[in-house]
Amino acid sequence: MNTAGRLGLYGVALAVVFAAALGAGSAVGQVGPTPGPTGHAAARGEAAPAHTTDSPQSDGHATDSPQADAHATAEADGHAGEAKADDHTGDQDGHGDGAHSGATDTPGGLQVSQSGYTFTRIATDDPGDFRFTIEGPDGKPVTAYDVEHDKKLHLIIASRDLTRFQHLHPEMADDGTWRAEPEFDEPGPYRAFADFKPTGAGKLTLGLDVEAPGDYRPKELPHADDEARVGDYTVSLAGKLEPGRSSKLTLKVSKDGEPVTDLQPYLGAYGHLVALRAGDLAYLHVHPEDTGKAGPEITFFAEVPSTGAYRLFLDFKHGGKVRTAAFTAETDPHGH
Repeated sequence: MNTAGRLGLYGVALAVVFAAALGAGSAVGQVGPTPGPTGHAAARGEAAPAHTTDSPQSDGHATDSPQADAHATAEADGHAGEAKADDHTGDQDGHGDGAHSGATDTPGGLQVSQSGYTFTRIATDDPGDFRFTIEGPDGKPVTAYDVEHDKKLHLIIASRDLTRFQHLHPEMADDGTWRAEPEFDEPGPYRAFADFKPTGAGKLTLGLDVEAPGDYRPKELPHADDEARVGDYTVSLAGKLEPGRSSKLTLKVSKDGEPVTDLQPYLGAYGHLVALRAGDLAYLHVHPEDTGKAGPEITFFAEVPSTGAYRLFLDFKHGGKVRTAAFTAETDPHGH
């Protein structure tokens, strides 16, 4: 066979081999690793669609990619946080005491709005004409409240330096507007607290700032003492505040050196105690102990969230008049 013939046969053979190799590659499928997940699929830790379900490389990229795992963890943590926040809100709305108890880490009174409810002051020309509403989740003033300690709402006003304190019980109009007449006998910043329980929701304490005009000269926090005098009355304090646990506080009332054993009920008990943390004025949860005795001792259990100084205000009624004894108490350095 001449040279030209031999070259022709060699070309035909090469064409046959090439065609066979191409057919085998199509039957096997993609060779090499499949592309890793991208975009939202990577953030969720999902694998990109593989050309074959049996490819071990495609499984490896879905579970072993550090980048994919990092994104998946970040998104999972974010959603877990949102779920916890929703759960806390449910606790506050459904079981009460959300602002006071372990349903939230934030003490009461530090927020103007919580669980869909907002403490809104209505502007007036006279600071002593204090008007406000509690707006509900629907944006409208709340008009239905449960009675707590003989009242539908308690309004507490304290100066920022904690040397002034008022416990008021405003009146509510049919449209949900509350009105009180506090006395701002000293200029400067004050904090107003609304303590209430909307019908069908949890108990809340919301707070907002109030400014009394004039030359403000802040006073130092009174030193810690276990005895306070109010006119002819002396009130002694026994017990220590321990952060992170319920602290038992017993207050004993005497007049002219004699124990008072005929205290009169006030707000459903023989005494009412408000505790505020110095600095941010966090409003603490205090439970009275019902002993059925009209004095001389009144016992409460206070829950303090942190170390530091606190101001305690005890309201008690005797001889037809309500009096307030104030104490500065510091947390027990040996508490846990």
